[in-house]
Amino acid sequence: MADAIREMVVRGAPAIGIAAAFGMALALREKEFHSREEALKILKEARAPLEASRPTAINLFWAIERVVTAAASAADVGDAVVKEAFRIWEEDQQQNLRIGENGGRLLKRKSRVLTHCNAGALATGGYGTALGVIRWGYANGRVSRVWVDETLPLLQGARLTAWEMVKEGIPHTLITDSMAGWLMQNRQVDAIVVGADRVTRKGYVANKIGTYSLAVLARHHGLPFYVAAPTSTMDWNTEEGDQIPIEERDEGEVSHCGGNPTAPPDTPAHNPAFDVTPPELITAIVTEKGVFNPSDSMIKEMK
Repeated sequence: MADAIREMVVRGAPAIGIAAAFGMALALREKEFHSREEALKILKEARAPLEASRPTAINLFWAIERVVTAAASAADVGDAVVKEAFRIWEEDQQQNLRIGENGGRLLKRKSRVLTHCNAGALATGGYGTALGVIRWGYANGRVSRVWVDETLPLLQGARLTAWEMVKEGIPHTLITDSMAGWLMQNRQVDAIVVGADRVTRKGYVANKIGTYSLAVLARHHGLPFYVAAPTSTMDWNTEEGDQIPIEERDEGEVSHCGGNPTAPPDTPAHNPAFDVTPPELITAIVTEKGVFNPSDSMIKEMK
């Protein structure tokens, strides 16, 4: 499971958390234990490779901690871990539905919405955060078209978000990341909706690389920039954006596409997987508990 998360077979912050919880359950299935103490030791050993798999997504650590807490006071550790993993999954689906409605109501009728990366059913427990907003919005007349950023270097927008839009029958158009500014300049975008992998106490948002650029463009063009995320993505212990660990991925993801080289041999590449958007560029953070301004007071209200 740790390998699946690291290699992005499973990706998207909520889905990573759910997968990690089930990874803890798998650890107990794979090893024999004859006492509660032995079971807890197995869980302690299992959490290390899982937590190291992708350091930016806070849902990963949140879900593992929930499983460990459930196991600590349980008579049957194995049963408690499995039940908690399923509970995390089921809760995420319900939270996504509420996020979808809370965010969808922010959109004007027939909005043309631009989204980045993939924050849909494939990245969550089954409905989506940013795409949950879009799904609800389209069903209720708030979304007329979706601009899908291809999202370099791994093309999650082209490969995943566009696929979800086809499955949902939602009108959409695929664009390169570099086209977003031109579309905004020519008044073809009404709102930007993205997901998140971590949100700090002060409202700094870590999301797929390229999100910060969109936020800057949105501010320049006077467009609302919404972040949709469950409260499990909130990092209550971190305040500033520069305190968020940013995952550095293999440079081959930048210098190659589909395994084929796109740059001269021996050309170095830089590949941070995420960037951080400051709160002053964010119009609102949408959670299952409501819509909040990205500020320190947001945390008090949210909790």
